Amino acid sequence: MKAAQIKEPGSDFEIVDIPTPEPQENEVLIKVEACGICHSDAMVKDGLFPGIEYPRVPGHEVVGKVERVGSNVTKWKSGQRVGVGWHGGHCFTCDPCRKGDFINCENGQVAGISYDGGYAEYMTAPQEAVAAVPDDLSSEEAAPLLCAGITTFNSLKHTGAQAGDLVAVQGIGGLGHLALQYAAKMGFETVAISTSDDKEQLAKDLGAHHFINAKKQNAVEELQKLGGARVIVATAPNTDIIGEIAGGLGLEGNLLVLAATGETFEVSPFTLIMGRKQVSGWPSGTAKDSEDTLNFSSMTGTKPMIETYPLDKVNEAYDRMINNEARFRVVLKING
Repeated sequence: MKAAQIKEPGSDFEIVDIPTPEPQENEVLIKVEACGICHSDAMVKDGLFPGIEYPRVPGHEVVGKVERVGSNVTKWKSGQRVGVGWHGGHCFTCDPCRKGDFINCENGQVAGISYDGGYAEYMTAPQEAVAAVPDDLSSEEAAPLLCAGITTFNSLKHTGAQAGDLVAVQGIGGLGHLALQYAAKMGFETVAISTSDDKEQLAKDLGAHHFINAKKQNAVEELQKLGGARVIVATAPNTDIIGEIAGGLGLEGNLLVLAATGETFEVSPFTLIMGRKQVSGWPSGTAKDSEDTLNFSSMTGTKPMIETYPLDKVNEAYDRMINNEARFRVVLKING
């Protein structure tokens, strides 16, 4: 089979012919139809994730059809359309797993990091990492929902915000354009915060009720005029803005940080103390969370904005993603 492989940290992708993997007793073999290119794939390309073994095939936004299953697999059958996201399996025996907190498994695997992922014609995955994909979502549209989608949907779902509450989304990019759609379709009064006027119409088209240009307006003051945000979702890795915008929270507001950056930001303790406010983060979720995300997306018509490339254009596609030139998610179209 063909696969896009990183031979060593820092190298370009190489299209190679490698044997099609055989599913072990608890695994599923998937014929990949589409795989999203995520910013987290830089961890593989640049060797940023501890313990990666090379060569490695990245990819954790995978959609395809079940080709074969291992001897212990009963839930999945040949021909079913399925997906695999960031959470690539868990051990079932560590303390978090015994509590049912599989996303925080102490021995958790990551698709495309712990084992070869979806930048290939086929891949195998543990059966607990596999999610069913609704028929009315195309494979290319479904793929980014298995990382960017689940991260935004699942985190909003668990904030405690209720329909009618004010929810602001900072940044209109790969995460933010999905967060806006989910927030509006969950019934929140939705605010888009950007630094560019050319995003205003897009934000409104995605469901935002209000638009704030943080370069021209004081975002904190504008949010407080609207009553203060119950949730502010930080999706763009601008740590100066993330720290400042906490002042726009209302009573018991939550600054939900999804932007994966290694940089720090500052929030005044007084800002948090007054009004019982908090700063929190959220990982993606399990395969069941992926199914919830996909089903909600199917029901509400939530879709990512994507650019598609064939597997042999993987280097060009990756560069579009890593240089923030894509609008907004990049997807490899493989089989089909």
